[in-house]
Amino acid sequence: MTRFLFVIPLLLSIAWLLYLRLNGWSLRQGLRGFIYIAVVSGFIALAYTLLWWLTNQR
Repeated sequence: MTRFLFVIPLLLSIAWLLYLRLNGWSLRQGLRGFIYIAVVSGFIALAYTLLWWLTNQR
């Protein structure tokens, strides 16, 4: 399951891109949204990595 975690930011970015295009906004205007997606996805990856590391301690 964890090997598919890269799909989360990919789907969020595609959804954000579609939203921008449908509303007539440029990528430059929506750059902050992509930054938020990257930060939130990084936080999720960090949390999963920490949980994985903590549960695999012997």
